[in-house]
Amino acid sequence: MQVHDVDLRLLRIFVAIVECGGLSAAESRLNIGRSTISSHLSDLEVRLGIKLCKRGRGGFELTEPGRVTYQASLELLQQCEAFATTVASSKNELSGRVTIATIDTMVSDPRCGVARAISRLKAKGGNIQFEVNVCEAREVETSVINGRSLVGLGVSRHHLRGLDYYPLHDETNFLYCAKGHPLFDCKNSDVIKLLKKAEVVTSNYMRDRETRNDGLNYQNSAIAYHDEGIAHLILSGEFIGYLPQHYASYWVDKGLFKAILPNKYSYKIPVVLITAKNSTTSPLAEAIIEELKRSHYA
Repeated sequence: MQVHDVDLRLLRIFVAIVECGGLSAAESRLNIGRSTISSHLSDLEVRLGIKLCKRGRGGFELTEPGRVTYQASLELLQQCEAFATTVASSKNELSGRVTIATIDTMVSDPRCGVARAISRLKAKGGNIQFEVNVCEAREVETSVINGRSLVGLGVSRHHLRGLDYYPLHDETNFLYCAKGHPLFDCKNSDVIKLLKKAEVVTSNYMRDRETRNDGLNYQNSAIAYHDEGIAHLILSGEFIGYLPQHYASYWVDKGLFKAILPNKYSYKIPVVLITAKNSTTSPLAEAIIEELKRSHYA
């Protein structure tokens, strides 16, 4: 089949659906409604003449042709981006799409240089399009390694093959409780006793109990995969949890959060710039990597 612009658009939508894990989850990334997404997916299935996925009450699941199409779509879209970048570089100008994957709440860290890097790169080329996707920590690496994102900003203690990691700065995390929790106004002598009963928010983020080894009570009655979810649970007054200092400071300043024994319950996580080992072949990738390194404050 011949590939037209409309086909590329449908393939990008399909890739987003797969990476988000379903049509509903893809709404925020694509900024279109579920019914429209469903219609586009059906159009693509008709265009290709295959059933790409199963969707319904049982959840979202790719068919075997769908898995093949997903991988082929990634390769095709990467080739299209590479073509546009190569042509632009031949004219000594930067052009194309800059896709950045990042963990959440980075924007509240004054050392984060994403905004500065975007501004500087935008000044170098008027035909650059930007896309910033906020992901769970492990998805940042996946997004870079499968070519969906040119670069990623996240945390990783176990580096993956095919990726390069450039240290930017360390993120300090403290254990917080909220106003209304028994630990918020308790006497220092009672803290350890109350900590044994307190329930801690569990996360599959890098901020997990194996990393911390803090001996606290993880009952798995509260789970969150992003800092915002952890903050909601802490604000309930029912749970305690770890958050980056720069993010939690908003509630600390309002008198709503308090760090619990900060000298004992704290740890640092290295924030890194994540790139694919072969991304330096792209002038646009080289440019955004250079600007991100230059724009971050250690």
